[in-house]
Amino acid sequence: MRQLVWLGFRRMVNQARRNVLGLGPWSLVHPGHVMLERRWPVVYGFSPAVVPPPPDWSDLIKVTGYWFLDEARTWVPPVGLLDFLNAGPAPVYVGFGSMGGFDAAETSRLVVQALNGRRAVLAAGWGGLDRKALPENVHFVDSAPHDWLFPRMAAVVHHGGAGTTAAALRAGVPMAVVPFLGDQPFWGWRMEQLGVAPRPIPRKQLTAQNLATAIAATDSPGMRARAEHLGATIRSEDGVGQAVRIIEAALS
Repeated sequence: MRQLVWLGFRRMVNQARRNVLGLGPWSLVHPGHVMLERRWPVVYGFSPAVVPPPPDWSDLIKVTGYWFLDEARTWVPPVGLLDFLNAGPAPVYVGFGSMGGFDAAETSRLVVQALNGRRAVLAAGWGGLDRKALPENVHFVDSAPHDWLFPRMAAVVHHGGAGTTAAALRAGVPMAVVPFLGDQPFWGWRMEQLGVAPRPIPRKQLTAQNLATAIAATDSPGMRARAEHLGATIRSEDGVGQAVRIIEAALS
C-alpha cells in the first residue's frame, strides 16, 4: 500500500525536490525504505492528545502536534459578517469544503430545515445555492480563515477533513461530522470517541432530521466542556516548532 501511494505522489514530490530544494529525484522505490536504512525520523503533524501514538511505534516516529498556518492575523473580516455575529448568540458553522457529489441547492434546503431558525454561517463551496433565498438566521460567507471564524461559533458542522477537524478542535467547540470519503469517516469516528461530537452521519444518510439531532447534541454541557479542554491542550502545543527542531536535528 505504501508503494502504491508513493507512485501516486512521486511526480509531485520530485517536482518539489527539484524546484524548491534543488535536489535530485527519488526513484520508483518508496523513500521510506531509505529513511529506515538511514534512521531518519518520521514526523506526523497531528496532536498526540487526539490520536495517541501506539506503544509499539519506533522511537523514530515523532508526533509533534498540529501545524497551523494562523491566517487570522492578517485577515480582515467583511462588515456583513461582523454585523451578523454581533447581532445575536454564537451561530453554528456549516461547511463541507470542496466536497462534490451532492445537489448543493437541495443540501442547502436540508441544512436550513435542520437549523429550524437557529443562527448559522454557511461557507462557500455550495454551487447552485440561491443566497437570496436564505432566511435571516443564515449568513453566507465566501471564505474565512477557520482560526478566526471557529472560535466565534457555537459548533462546527463539517465534512471531517483532517484540516477542518484540527481547526475545530483547536477552537475548542463541539462539532458534527458528515463524512464523504477517504479518511473523513475515521475523523468523524474519532471525534465521537473523544466526546466532542455525536455519531458521524455519512453523507448518503444525511437528512434534515438527523442533522438537526446532531446539531442539538452539540449543546450538551459535557460535550462543550470536553471540547474546551481538548482545545486548550492543542493550543498549548507547538507543533511547528517541534517539527522544525526534529528536522534540524536530523540534518545536523
